[in-house]
Amino acid sequence: MLYREIGKTGKKASIVGLGCEHLDKKPYEQIRETIHTALDHGINYMDIFMPGKEVRENIAKALGNRRKDVYIQGAIGSTDVNQQYDISRDLPTVKQYFEDCLRIYGHIDFGMLFFIDSQEDFDKVFHGGIADYALQLKQKGDIQHIGFSSHKTDIAMQAVQTGIPEFMMFSINLAFDLTPASGDVFNSLEKNWKEDVLNKMDPERAALYALCEQKEVGISVMKALGAGKLISPEHTPFSKPMTVSQCVHYALSRPAVYSTLLGCQSGAQVLDGLKYLEASDSEKDYAPFIDELDTVFTGKCVYCNHCLPCPSDIDIAMVHKYLDIAKLDENNIPPSVLSHYHGLANGGDACIQCGSCETKCPFGVPVIENMAIAAKLFG
Repeated sequence: MLYREIGKTGKKASIVGLGCEHLDKKPYEQIRETIHTALDHGINYMDIFMPGKEVRENIAKALGNRRKDVYIQGAIGSTDVNQQYDISRDLPTVKQYFEDCLRIYGHIDFGMLFFIDSQEDFDKVFHGGIADYALQLKQKGDIQHIGFSSHKTDIAMQAVQTGIPEFMMFSINLAFDLTPASGDVFNSLEKNWKEDVLNKMDPERAALYALCEQKEVGISVMKALGAGKLISPEHTPFSKPMTVSQCVHYALSRPAVYSTLLGCQSGAQVLDGLKYLEASDSEKDYAPFIDELDTVFTGKCVYCNHCLPCPSDIDIAMVHKYLDIAKLDENNIPPSVLSHYHGLANGGDACIQCGSCETKCPFGVPVIENMAIAAKLFG
């Protein structure tokens, strides 16, 4: 295993970490096998944002006396008040769920202010007492470091600029990061390939990663595989699926990134993710996918936000992100995706079919049709 510094915390995390969401509602023996496989192969960083008491206790039981061998990233504000993944900004409710998490694990190494994706979220967390609560937890030693999770670049930059976070969990993959090609696709990347790639990134996302590097705020990565879309033959936006190793390598090539949190629900899946450590340079190379940017995205949303502003104030890219994940298995949409979709200010049902988005989209995405599909699928 390889390890990287976590910002300026003085701690190091395994470059491949474990996202534990998919262990929710799984039998204890399956959880134990997954956790032990991860630990046995040097994974020392795990995210347990899930609010359910049973999954938290099963993971703690599986860790046993090896709890000391792992850093746990836990969420402040993740609840299941409605018997599903939910986000609360009510301080007593936030305290209830996080203090139960502390009861189970003893302490939380990386306390994460959960899901700050809007100005309202930011204001309620940083000016409504929740960030102050996190600071108190850190002072008491109940958490070691404070961070946050987000999917929105501008809000994430605001959070970093407060000076409070020492890390953030952010969604990073090739499809999320790259803007449309403007006629000059790469024929070769040669020695300056990293600089060339960064020059093709969405400038705001590039600025966020650079800011984190400057402020020594480490980044743990969610959605490195695009919730499975990038490695799926059916759903990839590219001419062929990326491999897990290519996705992991792309995420690890971003500034400030210390660990990619792969969602696994079995030891076999953990081992599959760890193949990255043995992969050759050619097996990790994601450059061929960048060369496709001028043609392969036709009709497919790459979350570039060229469609905005929307007169109905729909975050069209976010609706598409959740829709793409849901389409992987429409009969088994993850509860967190449902919760996050319903947390948007406006969903697909707010579309007035004006067509403004479609005239601005560089890839001919049928946005109006997709908003109707989202409204029907998510309810």
